[in-house]
Amino acid sequence: MRSWVNGRLEDHPTVGVTDHGFTVGDGVFEAIKVVEGRPFALGLHLQRLRRSAAGLGLPEPDLEEVRRGVQEVLDGDALPLGRIRITFTGGPSPLGSNRGDADPTLVVVAAEMSKWPETTTVVTVPWPRNEKGALAGLKTTSYGENVLALARAHEAGATEAIFANTQGQLCEGTGSNVFYVVDGELRTPSLASGCLAGITRHLVLEWYGGREVDEPIEVIEQASEVFLVSTTRDVQGISRWDDTAVTAPGSVTTEVAQVWRDREPELLGF
Repeated sequence: MRSWVNGRLEDHPTVGVTDHGFTVGDGVFEAIKVVEGRPFALGLHLQRLRRSAAGLGLPEPDLEEVRRGVQEVLDGDALPLGRIRITFTGGPSPLGSNRGDADPTLVVVAAEMSKWPETTTVVTVPWPRNEKGALAGLKTTSYGENVLALARAHEAGATEAIFANTQGQLCEGTGSNVFYVVDGELRTPSLASGCLAGITRHLVLEWYGGREVDEPIEVIEQASEVFLVSTTRDVQGISRWDDTAVTAPGSVTTEVAQVWRDREPELLGF
């Protein structure tokens, strides 16, 4: 693992105990896949980092400085498969919700990553996503809700937890977007559902197609196939949802995965 903190590589990186990202989760982040030492869709991720920072009221990150951090953690360490984590926080602040006047903290970390299997299992959790909340659609470091949901999934032998929103509509996973097929049509929740504007989600819609629609989470009972997409999972079929077996990978999932493999090289690099 290589770490870059506030402008320089660190052998033993530290973040201050009063950093607002540490004390109250006042920060945003991006996770970026690395293939043979090259970041995937870096520009799209940096655009979302800027949007998330603006949505949280943080200063605008210097994206050229972020790019420099990404370059430095990858130099001399050609990861065959890995991920970069960019974290941008409110910086040192009072011990409370108020922000201080110090500069933000910027951290870039690169580490190896294992490839996910072709299929997986998921469970529905009882806690709704608040599609009207202040953090809806932002990729923030306030992940306690996801930690709790994912622990529930692991207890049930699954690898991902799926949320409905407050209207009972299908929303998202803890770190993934959901696609499903009904009557031969590929569908996914719209951003109005409160789900994250996933980079992989965006590219699947652009490269393959699909309809954005908000439906009750029970629509999954009508689906002939379902899959997850995310930075680390790419396109991953769902073979079991709660106690229901699902065909995986289905024909549409297989097609989408092939399109992904064919077009992924287009966005590798700086």
